[in-house]
Amino acid sequence: MLSVNGLNQRYGESQTLWDLSIDAPKGQCTVVMGRNGVGKTTLLQSIMGLLNIDDGQILMDGQDIAKAPAEKRPRVGIGYVPQGRQIFPRLTVQENLEIGLPIRPKNDRKIPEHIFEMFPVLHEMRHRNGGDLSGGQQQQLAIARALVIDPSVLLLDEPTEGIQPNIVQEIGDIICQLNRELGLTVILVEQKLPFARKVGDRFVLLDRGRNVASGEMDDLSDDLIRQYLTV
Repeated sequence: MLSVNGLNQRYGESQTLWDLSIDAPKGQCTVVMGRNGVGKTTLLQSIMGLLNIDDGQILMDGQDIAKAPAEKRPRVGIGYVPQGRQIFPRLTVQENLEIGLPIRPKNDRKIPEHIFEMFPVLHEMRHRNGGDLSGGQQQQLAIARALVIDPSVLLLDEPTEGIQPNIVQEIGDIICQLNRELGLTVILVEQKLPFARKVGDRFVLLDRGRNVASGEMDDLSDDLIRQYLTV
């Protein structure tokens, strides 16, 4: 389980997260939603250690990692798929996947077989440069790269953005598989409500850097949607 308690984060004089707390139960998908600019990406980057926080706790199975450097976060079991994918376009698919191997145990530094079972297109294209893949294929590569380290928590920042519908369907199926078959905990930032309802077990609504509502996905009411999600 990953818990964030009382997180405050500032950019200079501008505060982006205000005493923010969320819980991501083990083996479930927690979907973080809200309008643009409310702090969703900032939250994930803070969990990953890419942004400094002013105060608060980030607990992984009870261990506070809030002060751990970013390079230590994968070693405690956090995988991260940033917004915009950020694969290495001049490296092959195989080389992109191999980037995470140093995190794995010294006697098991190979790409897990289940990666290619989940993403067969990556096996077919493993010798092609990442930049030659379609946007949907690059997104699959970004997710697969994060999974190479065998994380216990996976952070996904808008994985459906700009992706063709058939790949969106595949990504949704993979998230459900990771939750229900592998017991992986997922924190997903997502704007598409139907997708969020499909894959999410729980929701968190952010507004102006604060957690304004959370609960089981079935409790996400039309009133909450109108108040915090519609534009």
